[in-house]
Amino acid sequence: MYVEIIQFIIMNNWPKSKALLNKNEKWIPGGVVSLNRKSDPNIAFLKGKGSRIWDVDGNEYIDYQAGFASAFLGHNDPDVNGAVKKSMEDYEVLMGAGPTTHEGELAALFCACVPTVESIQVTCTGSEATYHAIRISRAVTEKDHVIIIQGGYNGWHNDVSANVMSSLDDIGPRVSPGEYPYDSLSAGIPQSHKDLIHVVNFNDLESIAYVVDKYPVACIILEPILQNIGIVKPKDGYLKDLRKMADEKGFLLVFDEVKTGFRHALGGYQSICGVTPDLSSFGKAVANGYPIGVIGGKKKYMDYFNHPEKGKRVLIAGTFNAHPFTDAAAIATLRKLSSPETAVYEHLEAMGGMLENGLTDIFSKYDKPFKVARIKSAYCVYFMDHAPVDFHDIVLNHDFAWDKAYRNELIQEGIYNFPLPIKQGSISYSHTEKDITETLEKTAKVVNKLMNKGV
Repeated sequence: MYVEIIQFIIMNNWPKSKALLNKNEKWIPGGVVSLNRKSDPNIAFLKGKGSRIWDVDGNEYIDYQAGFASAFLGHNDPDVNGAVKKSMEDYEVLMGAGPTTHEGELAALFCACVPTVESIQVTCTGSEATYHAIRISRAVTEKDHVIIIQGGYNGWHNDVSANVMSSLDDIGPRVSPGEYPYDSLSAGIPQSHKDLIHVVNFNDLESIAYVVDKYPVACIILEPILQNIGIVKPKDGYLKDLRKMADEKGFLLVFDEVKTGFRHALGGYQSICGVTPDLSSFGKAVANGYPIGVIGGKKKYMDYFNHPEKGKRVLIAGTFNAHPFTDAAAIATLRKLSSPETAVYEHLEAMGGMLENGLTDIFSKYDKPFKVARIKSAYCVYFMDHAPVDFHDIVLNHDFAWDKAYRNELIQEGIYNFPLPIKQGSISYSHTEKDITETLEKTAKVVNKLMNKGV
């Protein structure tokens, strides 16, 4: 009965959002241009400012979805928008030939912020960056096989479009050492691509060694923290041992820092864990939501983009790569993140700690298993009695139905997390103590309501 009531509310609380989706479906398959944006409820947002967003029906929310974690400084940050406007009015437009001063300035600033990265190339999306990282790995090693992580997300292209929110029916029970079936996210992927991809669980070095000994592996690509299934942290020594294994076995270590990069530290998560990958991909927070991807790493590998031998040269192209307006946004973002005056990371740690402590206090009052997993400004509440170590741990122990009801009730109260269980919450620099206090007050109300209803 409770679920039916929630469904009725969802269907009737956003009439303009529903009408817009129906209208768009006449010309856009599914009604949205990225099907990852479709959700239940499927709310159409009109504008955002700082920590707040508004939908087409006039409802206001404190936002913790943040454009899938990209609005790191907050929506419509005035310094970033001001830099873009200045670029539009006073400086460069897209010429389509030759270098630009913006891209050179961005590259130098980026490498100064992330000293483990020696050179970069700029793309329009994070998926493009991970695509190029795999292509370089194959060119360098002259091997074709790739290892990905169950529950990780590294983009939409053939090599990695698999095994994110899998069911046990599709991948089977936990195996170690061993690998899981390729659980494709898309039709149209040739079997020849699938045969080159090997899926293992996070924090499982034995399975990586198993695959490497069995196949000629070019690289492993992984999020150093799994942030597309909440917050799953690496075990002590996991990433360092993986670095050692890559060196010994002759494959490249690729960190996908599209989500972790700049959100956790100016130097990326690699500066926190003390492990230098061979290549890294970045995106999202780099330009505070403007469309950008970055691939960077050791110069000896990045130089394959400009290799003197035609047969070893890796192609990178794109009319809109490092578009001056996006570059301006990225430069302004990185300057603000690296400025001691703004104290971005100190503020975010304070807000993150305040939210984590408050959520822990709320749930501790009830007989409901929970664990607040957080790193810096990213968090997830798991409804299980421990922090998960891999995807199977979540599938076997997390209460997905409770999570869904919890997120839907929060949305009704004006607290927006993406309404899909185990999706990461993201605090931005624009969140204040007032925002966190209001969030906790409404969360307490929601949890009390759900517990009393016996959900």
